Amino acid sequence: MPASIHASITDSRTRADGRASYNKAQRRASMRALLLALPLIVFLLSTFIAPILLLLSRSVQNHELAEGMPGLTHALNAWDGNGVPDEHIFALLAAGLKEAQENEQLGTVARRLNFAQPEFRSLLMRTARNIRDDTPPAWKPALIAIDERWNSPEIWRLLKRAAESPTPDYLLAAVDAQVTPQGSIASMPANASVYREAFGRTIWISATVTLFCLVLGYPVAWLLANLPAKSGNRLMLFVIVPFWTSLLVRTTAWYVLLQPGGVVNSVLSGLGLASHPIPLVFNRTGVLIGMTHVLLPYMILAIYSVMKSVPPVYVRAAKSLGAHPFTAFVRVYMPQTLPGVGAGCFLVFVLALGYYITPALLGGAGDEMISQLIAIQTNTQLNWGLAGALSAYLVIFTAIFYFLFNRIVGIDRLRFG
Repeated sequence: MPASIHASITDSRTRADGRASYNKAQRRASMRALLLALPLIVFLLSTFIAPILLLLSRSVQNHELAEGMPGLTHALNAWDGNGVPDEHIFALLAAGLKEAQENEQLGTVARRLNFAQPEFRSLLMRTARNIRDDTPPAWKPALIAIDERWNSPEIWRLLKRAAESPTPDYLLAAVDAQVTPQGSIASMPANASVYREAFGRTIWISATVTLFCLVLGYPVAWLLANLPAKSGNRLMLFVIVPFWTSLLVRTTAWYVLLQPGGVVNSVLSGLGLASHPIPLVFNRTGVLIGMTHVLLPYMILAIYSVMKSVPPVYVRAAKSLGAHPFTAFVRVYMPQTLPGVGAGCFLVFVLALGYYITPALLGGAGDEMISQLIAIQTNTQLNWGLAGALSAYLVIFTAIFYFLFNRIVGIDRLRFG
């Protein structure tokens, strides 16, 4: 074999061995990095991702009736749903009520069914109390004698829907819709519609707060970015210090400032600008003021981080070529800061969507955001299914907003600092 060919083959083998060794070293380094990050991944999955997925899964689950009355649930799933069921299902209902009462699950079942119709709890409790230990000749007339509502097809229709899992009922209720007796989907009456208006109000408040933060934060970010380093760092403390203060404390401070006898109204009255206290709290005004104050630092920092990287020579060059300072600012400087503007708007808007404490303390009866309604369903109503459905819609809307924002602005190309 010629020496040149032998050298070429040897060189190829050396390069192949080198690539194999390099790939092996890379895999080893990747495995070490994964092992180091594994505790954090497990922690996030167990304390953050898993609870969220569990809550979202509750939006399509009907487990209360199945756990409290399994025999009745199985029979209702096999029933065709027409009219009033036969004696067999009535007997299973009586047995299920006894079993659920003995297992202390009747309250849970009654609460679940009460979400579908407010009278259901009283119906179940009254029936369970009046069921005798001796077996009657027929359970159907016996239960109807206890309460005539057991002869209503609507009651049995709701029972059958509560036995179905997965169910769309919670997802429909979260947008003020329901399944009619004919099986179609219809909107709830206007006096019972709450959630669609709450979603619209949440989006409107979040967008307004984002606009206010942009109008107030852009000049502040420009000032911080163009001051001498020593002065800019001192003023930056006023932006960073709020992060060290509890959100509840800041919101409560605004409650003290904005109330009818608070500092703001006292100053306005003292200057003769108002003859009587201006309502600034327990309304939309208080919510916008409080949320703007809390979220403003996020906007300032996002824009500031981009402004610091904009070379000042561009504006000076535009002025030297005859451009007016305002024209140079608008046509040369501002376009270069748009990545920071986009990042700040996205960050503030998404954070505002899930705000709870500030609207709860400073808002009024007509200013509830969707996060407050989720808290009511989990803490007061104990309706985890509806809370999960509302949370699912909020997550879906945030994902849609991210997708649209990414397509229009290109958030993947934005610089967050």
